[in-house]
Amino acid sequence: MRHPIYMLLLLYLAIPRLSAASSLRERLASGECGALDEIVFATRTVSEDPHWYANLSYFGRSAEAPAYSRCGRLIAYNFKNGSYRVILSDPAGSVRDPCVHYDGRTILFSYRPAGEEHFHLYTVNADGSELKQLTTGGYDDIEPAWLPDGDIVFVSTRCRRWVNCWVTQVATIYRMKADGSGMRMISANPEHDNTPWVLPDGRILYMRWEYVDRRQVTFHHLWTMNPDGTQHQIYQGNTYPGSVYIDAKPIPGTEDVVLIDSPGHGRRDHGGIVSVLSTKGGPDNRANVKPVAKGNFFDPWAFGPDLFMFTDGKNVFLCNRAGKRELLCRLPAEYGGAGLGVMLYEPRPLMPHPRERILADRTDLSSKTGEFYLENVLESRSMKGVKPGTVKRLMVFEVLPKPINFSGGMEPLTFGGSFSLPRLLGWVPVEPDGSAYFKAPALKALFFVAVDADGRAVKRMQSFTQVMPGERQGCVGCHERKTANTVRRVKPVSKALARGPSEIDPTGRLFDVADFPRDMQPVLDRACVKCHNPDVRKAGLDLCGDRGPMYSMGYLGLILWGQVLDGRNLAESDWPPYARGSGGSPLMKKIDGSHHGVKVSERDRRMVMQWLDASAPYAGTYAALGSGFVGHHKSHRPYNSTWGRAPNVPAHQTVKSRCAACHTTPHTVSDGTPIRFHRKDDPRNGRAGRYSRHLIFNLTRPEKSMYLMAPLAKEAGGLGLCTNAQGKAVFATKEDPGYAKLLAVVEDAKKMLDADPRFDMPNFCPNQEYIREMKRYGILPQDADPARCRIDPYDVDRRYWSLDWTDLK
Repeated sequence: MRHPIYMLLLLYLAIPRLSAASSLRERLASGECGALDEIVFATRTVSEDPHWYANLSYFGRSAEAPAYSRCGRLIAYNFKNGSYRVILSDPAGSVRDPCVHYDGRTILFSYRPAGEEHFHLYTVNADGSELKQLTTGGYDDIEPAWLPDGDIVFVSTRCRRWVNCWVTQVATIYRMKADGSGMRMISANPEHDNTPWVLPDGRILYMRWEYVDRRQVTFHHLWTMNPDGTQHQIYQGNTYPGSVYIDAKPIPGTEDVVLIDSPGHGRRDHGGIVSVLSTKGGPDNRANVKPVAKGNFFDPWAFGPDLFMFTDGKNVFLCNRAGKRELLCRLPAEYGGAGLGVMLYEPRPLMPHPRERILADRTDLSSKTGEFYLENVLESRSMKGVKPGTVKRLMVFEVLPKPINFSGGMEPLTFGGSFSLPRLLGWVPVEPDGSAYFKAPALKALFFVAVDADGRAVKRMQSFTQVMPGERQGCVGCHERKTANTVRRVKPVSKALARGPSEIDPTGRLFDVADFPRDMQPVLDRACVKCHNPDVRKAGLDLCGDRGPMYSMGYLGLILWGQVLDGRNLAESDWPPYARGSGGSPLMKKIDGSHHGVKVSERDRRMVMQWLDASAPYAGTYAALGSGFVGHHKSHRPYNSTWGRAPNVPAHQTVKSRCAACHTTPHTVSDGTPIRFHRKDDPRNGRAGRYSRHLIFNLTRPEKSMYLMAPLAKEAGGLGLCTNAQGKAVFATKEDPGYAKLLAVVEDAKKMLDADPRFDMPNFCPNQEYIREMKRYGILPQDADPARCRIDPYDVDRRYWSLDWTDLK
């Protein structure tokens, strides 16, 4: 009998496909990964927009400006004989996202035929026969994948919402029957979901983009859900900022996945580093993601544990885990390979493959609610020092989708804070043992704030969750660390679980969506404006309700004087207890009697707390977007620049000759000096921000502008803060010609604001694109004239938010 090691050696030598000397192409041809002759791929032009998600539909500024590609083809390449054949060609159309059926013969893909505006789902046989359209309508359906039960999962703009920080539409996850019937929404994400794919255990793996109270460009990582939309769970990365993890697919024979690690906020068309992810270290571990091929590649595919395929847009490569790379094929010149604009995307093997596990549907579509169960809210990140029983209730908020957007900023909803508006639904009880059990509306993006007996925020959830109709979602705690190996002893049934689910209680709610001019300014008028007004300005602060170029003096004063800690647009995703909202904002100490005896009524105190915990917005309506501004960056419409207007030239000369020697002052109401919204050295909480255009120009009472009051002598009704070399005020009287020139600038800007009123002003008319989309959604009548449409913006938004998102017509 031969030695076992000798037999293994003979076996190794007898299998050439396992030899280290074999090329990757030879391994593929040998049948190591199954019988394969051809791969299929799509071709199309490069997306015009640099964002990874902006490759469908039209841009917000104009329905006539498409955001999709052309030169669409489906092409099969036979790697054994080197031949190419065209399955479908539409030079004026666009083709994307091929997915091969389990039978290896039917190709599911997304297609925008020439002359049409939207992508829809189609199937075609691998030989090019029997082209069938599966979906229709005025929305885009992309990135489909077959489900093991015969259905299809895909992403779609049928969710009727727009990217919170850009001018393109959002697509979220849906499923349907193979013939296009039975369509269901299974994700409530206000932002994009992308590239869903089925794992061997039957779950759907997908990329989820979100930024609830954190930076919009750093959290777009991998999540899973069941095919019925239940059990949304983090798969990798949501606890740390970083790249876009996208186009993830399982690696056969392992528990790993291959993906594109697209650096920063992501590259055009999902470009990035081909990487392998192992989740054995838990989803909090950055080291789980290891590069395989560095560069700018697209659309990885795993044939096996050590054989991958991907493209650089012109070539298809094979690669192993060690980084060895070989060319599989090139895009031929006759299909655009020699041109600069046509790219090769989504290479897939044309071969049969086994079905994944089928998971039973656990939803009850007749129900409007689901249930959340939390075993102990204290089993959470950064809860050190919080004693049992401290948390008494959870505030329940809904993150509201955006019906349209016009820029990359959050303004004027907030200044440097949240990009979206949350709606306060109410409160649910937390038992002394830390447990909570409650009903919640289904298919809504929800987040919770843990509050103490005084109603102040202990801990804020910086993410969102959801339940499907009839789903019961259970958690150990609020975002407990998934890497922790906690030995759990047998515990008695929690108090919350023993009593059954609570209803969300709206009692004590002072608003559903906070609006600063309506809800907060009256509190400031009663408690603060006596000392903080244009004439007195204690601590240099004006908290009156007068309007600046984009915000009110009171709102921006609170932000720039550091009185509001609302999460902000920051990369941090794990704040300690009592650090944000009503738990940490210095404003709470200004109204409790310790600040010069100022103590507000109980109702006003609750108003301040609720506003802080509702992300401290300025505008309480999305109708405010892109309107009511005087001067801003050019991505807004209308721009309303004051540059070049008649009063600015003489005012500029006055500022240059009489002010510039001492400090940098904005020359016009459009001048962003010295403040910026998105710089890393953001001066929002520093002195520079207090002298920006947003605070020195008063467009309600121009003569009360800091621009005029600071250089005007006290004897003339000014503040006398700016003096010349002789120690005298720059303007001794209002009759000074220089004063008159500056006043003319602010009065001219006031006329501009009056002609384009803000959301809280009479005769407000939203941006014409807002009207366009509300007509498309059926909220406003089709004959509504964008130039004359006078609406109640709060009412129109609420009707939009009340849409039945499951109505997919």
